[in-house]
Amino acid sequence: MRNYKIDILRGIAIVLVLLHHFNIPYKLHDTLFGVQIFGESITTLLARNGNYGVTLFFVISGFLITQHSLRRDKHLANIRIKPFYVRRIARIIPCLLLLISMVTILGSFGLKPFINQAPNGVEVSYALTVFSALTFWMNLLIIEYGWVNYAYGVLWSLSVEEVFYVVFPLLCLLLGRGKGLILLMLAVIAYAPYFRHLHFGQESGAYLYHYFSSFDGIAIGCLTALLLQRKSISAMTQKLLIVVSSLLMVVLYLYAPIIEVSTWSISVFALLSAVLIFAVAQKPVATAPGPMRAAWVWLGQRSYELYLFHLIVLGLIKVFYFPKTTLPAEKLMLLALFFIASIVLSWAIEKYYSTPLNRWIRQRWE
Repeated sequence: MRNYKIDILRGIAIVLVLLHHFNIPYKLHDTLFGVQIFGESITTLLARNGNYGVTLFFVISGFLITQHSLRRDKHLANIRIKPFYVRRIARIIPCLLLLISMVTILGSFGLKPFINQAPNGVEVSYALTVFSALTFWMNLLIIEYGWVNYAYGVLWSLSVEEVFYVVFPLLCLLLGRGKGLILLMLAVIAYAPYFRHLHFGQESGAYLYHYFSSFDGIAIGCLTALLLQRKSISAMTQKLLIVVSSLLMVVLYLYAPIIEVSTWSISVFALLSAVLIFAVAQKPVATAPGPMRAAWVWLGQRSYELYLFHLIVLGLIKVFYFPKTTLPAEKLMLLALFFIASIVLSWAIEKYYSTPLNRWIRQRWE
């Protein structure tokens, strides 16, 4: 059964990511919503830590992949590799190919957000950029050469997730029968803060974008699904965990700038996310009560499309509204346009492209 509460968390995460990405070129601190609180504007507090939203996505991904594998195959050691890969290919690859096609077409018109740049003074061919996107090392390309292509920037996190998807079933077959898989995940979780410490503050962004900077969130999600299989909690404990973990996540999000405290804060945010997911997953409910929750669910169910294609919309906005000369009132108008256009685009892609192709690929090959 699909749990609407997990979809709500996805919806919140994607909104935080979109707000963060919009605020990078179009700073919102000088708009009507830039009210100062404790020396920071509300917009800064809400927008600067969008990478925590990606951390939440990583935890959810690890949790859902493990939970679905347990439901289908009863035990991780019994995981069926072909159906697993077919499901991942059906969900991921069609949208990735569409993104590459759209960026290539827009770039052919010479639009700057869609053509390769040389931020570190090194030219990178467009062919290599596309190759890195298709082989899941865009994050390494960004670390080495900077943000080579604006519209492909979101693919750093997809690279992390895809490498996890490639190795996960193999690890399950090799280590799933004993404690080896759990021990490996615990080692990954322990190593990630150390890795981020080694690369802390580097301009390359390795402390955020490398595989080992992010695998701990996915591993924490995997362990959460394993724990849920064995442990249940009372309704009162569930409510307490939801309230406490949510409150601590809000405090961490607002007052722990990820760029300053990433060494420990990403792991803490991932652990709190896992506690929240563990609590809300105790009794799955498929349908969200009320239009407000249903709206968050709708966004969460299309979060992949929103995540992958929102920079197409933002890149086009940047073509016509140069960020440094955009007035505060115009920024708010553009923010509304950005969200509406991104939602409409993702809806159209999901309804008429990704879902039909997903269904066709699975029916033909799974």
